[in-house]
Amino acid sequence: MDRETSRFVEAHPRSAELFERARHSLLGGVPMNWMSKWPSPFPPFVADAAGAHFQCVDGHDYVDLCLGDTGAMTGHAPPQAVEAIAAQAARGSTLMLPTEDAIWVGEELSARFGLPSWQFTLSATDANRFSIRLARAITDRPKILVFNWCYHGSVDEAFITLRDGVAGPRDGNLGPPVDPALTTRVVEWNDIAALEAALAHRDVAAVLAEPVMTNIGIVHPEPGFHDELRRLTRQAGTLLILDETHTICAGPGGCTAAWGLEPDMLVIGKPIAGGLPAGAYGFSAQVADRIAATITLEHADVGGIGGTLAGNALSLVAMRATLSSVLTAGAYAHTIPLAERWTDGVAAALVEHALPWQVTRLGCRAEYLFGPTRPRSGSEAAAMDDFALQRLTHLYALNRGVLLTPFHNMALVAPQAAEADIDRHTALFREMAAELTAP
Repeated sequence: MDRETSRFVEAHPRSAELFERARHSLLGGVPMNWMSKWPSPFPPFVADAAGAHFQCVDGHDYVDLCLGDTGAMTGHAPPQAVEAIAAQAARGSTLMLPTEDAIWVGEELSARFGLPSWQFTLSATDANRFSIRLARAITDRPKILVFNWCYHGSVDEAFITLRDGVAGPRDGNLGPPVDPALTTRVVEWNDIAALEAALAHRDVAAVLAEPVMTNIGIVHPEPGFHDELRRLTRQAGTLLILDETHTICAGPGGCTAAWGLEPDMLVIGKPIAGGLPAGAYGFSAQVADRIAATITLEHADVGGIGGTLAGNALSLVAMRATLSSVLTAGAYAHTIPLAERWTDGVAAALVEHALPWQVTRLGCRAEYLFGPTRPRSGSEAAAMDDFALQRLTHLYALNRGVLLTPFHNMALVAPQAAEADIDRHTALFREMAAELTAP
């Protein structure tokens, strides 16, 4: 790690200068706190980005397998979205009035996910927040249920974990308004018995879940788990909210379309506007009717749901361009085989060097875990984490022109990526595996 740190510092003098300047006006020298988590002493400052690559201010080219942690899954600056955004910006960005693009996007999301009614936000976090509020309102129940080590954006109710079977705030939960155990029930992913017991209290308004856990390593559902999740929530009178913000990597309609899932509500965000802030949440017809009967016209603007810029014209035109021209079936036909190539390359290196790690994949997303067996739950995946080793793997890749997601070992493939980009990672991963296992 010392060697790799020195290599990075030597190669990035201009980024070092900008970081030093930034420390005088930005908290921690970065515009958002999580940017401090890059494994280098300071982050590389970006000069420009296009497609599957970006260049830093020191002139280095990188294959971007982070892609804004899914926010740029479309690739950087997709031309179709850029053109539409520029045209709309010249006509006005936000009006608090609808545009025809909103109708088109609602119809497209209905076709992709099977839910007839939609609303828009500026992030998936807000979409989750608003979905939770609406679920509580129409069920008159106080709690939600999430799965241990989940992540649903900066949603207070989701920052909860289990320690020796006792629910409490997750490490790093800054200034929670209340102990999340008061608002949330939490069980392990794939634990049907624990799920049934938690729902038996009949105080859970909604289960909020990704179809596949993605933010603690990719943890797939066991066969039959989704069938039981749907059966048990219906049996308990609990709504099912699926968060497809990351699992949209599985295909144009995420896991919901690929696996025939039947959520009551669905949340999507990050890549759907080609990199612009945007999110959406949809409802079944029954849930939409219950919401309509709950919200009065007089209080439609003060219910804790919405936002002045939500549903703005610029975001909606970007969503329309992205969904119609970028996040298409054709794009997935290109990116999913490349993610398979990435996974095969990592798996071969693990075997070649007898490195006891696992590699998992969902659609065009893949990652490796520091453990010999594939995890079945968030706790098992979390137990495989090694923060120091994670930082080394990321910095090793960064120094060789590949950017991975800093929070875990995730690679995401852009529609503009090529086999050479994937093979660039395979080569450096094999080199790193050889070093880590050398006698």
